[in-house]
Amino acid sequence: MYAAVFQCGGCFEWVETTVDESGGSRQQYVEDCQVCCQPNVLTVRWDPEAAEYTISAELES
Repeated sequence: MYAAVFQCGGCFEWVETTVDESGGSRQQYVEDCQVCCQPNVLTVRWDPEAAEYTISAELES
């Protein structure tokens, strides 16, 4: 597991999460914000140049 953070699409707080590396270099799943409890669709991508995962989040519609 890889520790990462994302900014909630609802309350804009930074939230800690973990990325399952066995899921591949591109993943998408829903995770609730730990602050406001709104569901966020997370798009996770491996950035080989930075050697880290980047996460973008938007509220689930």
